[in-house]
Amino acid sequence: MGHHLTRSDMSAPLAKLQRIPDGVGSVSDYEQLARERVTPQVWSYFEGGAADELTLRDNLSAFQRTKLKPRILQPLSGGSTAIDLFGARLPFPVLLAPVAYQRMLHDEGELGTAIGASANQVPMVVSTQASTTLEDIAGVATCPLWFQLYMQPDRDFTIALVRRAERAGYRALVVTVDAPVQGIRNREQRAGFAFPDGIEAVNLRGARLPPPHEGRVGSPALLDSPLLAAAPSWDDLARLRAMTQLPVLLKGILTTPDADRAIAEGFDGIVVSNHGGRTLDTLPATLAVLPDIADAVAGRVPILLDGGIRRGSDVFKALALGARAVLIGRPFIYGLAAAGALGVAHVLHILRAELENTMVLAGCADIGGISREFIANG
Repeated sequence: MGHHLTRSDMSAPLAKLQRIPDGVGSVSDYEQLARERVTPQVWSYFEGGAADELTLRDNLSAFQRTKLKPRILQPLSGGSTAIDLFGARLPFPVLLAPVAYQRMLHDEGELGTAIGASANQVPMVVSTQASTTLEDIAGVATCPLWFQLYMQPDRDFTIALVRRAERAGYRALVVTVDAPVQGIRNREQRAGFAFPDGIEAVNLRGARLPPPHEGRVGSPALLDSPLLAAAPSWDDLARLRAMTQLPVLLKGILTTPDADRAIAEGFDGIVVSNHGGRTLDTLPATLAVLPDIADAVAGRVPILLDGGIRRGSDVFKALALGARAVLIGRPFIYGLAAAGALGVAHVLHILRAELENTMVLAGCADIGGISREFIANG
């Protein structure tokens, strides 16, 4: 699938890697192209959600239901989309969310994503389950890199992963806390999804895993699994927090009590997330719970949000309701599948252009001025 990236051309200009597909003007255009370029099985993995996919769809519809209330004749010169986040100046408030096994989408995989992100200086959050090593990604990236961590049953291996990320220059840890087990993904089951040959979580090589557990009819399917005995706890996270100087964010917060506890435990930020609708179905849309969490946090730590963003106007809405920045997942993998590194770069360019357009037409020239006054039903 697509252009194969080698060491000799990692520094080549994006325009030499591929060209932007004709007729593409939005993320949804890339979605259609991506679907045409991968197998139905791979599409089921990346596009699908848990169970009946109600949360997956609600993440999208929450943004569609939220309406903007513009102001007219406002001063618009001298504005900016830039923000400061954990000591870095970002050109606009978008990061790339952690997405596993990107080499299933395109030969370039995570390396192409890193190059596309670097063209926009957008931070890339690298998945524990990346199909490329942390070090190789760091070798091509000029954008800030963060590392998304799944706490492993082997806690010593978890510490080793963190140390690798630190040595490779990663600037923050994003600990996923909402997935002690995988959600039930019926779309994948119906499509017969299986990992292609040569695709694996390369950064987990050598980890000691619990023995496989297969529930039998008439016995617990999961609750007596060794995996749950090794599920992370607040105490595990406190030990992790104490052993690194990197900022640590918790990803998967949906309630104000959990947000308050994360701050009380000394974590540096939270990500309001329902895992893109891929874990527990019928969870609320992230945008729906954001205002209450933002009110409870009251600016004590940065709040990031993912889930359902497809337009720059969606970024504007998330910021208006209390997020400091957003993470996108499916939008950039559509670009990767369709056009490699250049597709990732173009998706980010589209979202930034749409965000600026929304700001101007809403009457708000500066990121700092985006507030709930611009939400009609907020």
